Amino acid sequence: MEEYHSILESKEMDFLCDMILTLKDREDCYRFFEDIFTITEIKSAEQRLHVAKMLYEKKTYQEIAHETGASTATISRVNRCLNYGSDGYRRVLERSKK
Repeated sequence: MEEYHSILESKEMDFLCDMILTLKDREDCYRFFEDIFTITEIKSAEQRLHVAKMLYEKKTYQEIAHETGASTATISRVNRCLNYGSDGYRRVLERSKK
């Protein structure tokens, strides 16, 4: 299997990933994310992940926009990532079903 290389790769990004991988439970996540991200950044990530989940479940853009408040541009961008991206959304969504 071919090794994946991200356009984000750097020592700093490796450090961030390593720190996220040390989080042990939901409380750790809340505490770390509150410190490292702004509320706006967290809310944007929440919304995009919710949109991805609904797209994965084959919901319509209209249903998604109504439930999440996301713009059609955001829904379209997330859809592009699901279909043509790095498989990040798909991997976590499939793992969460187990």
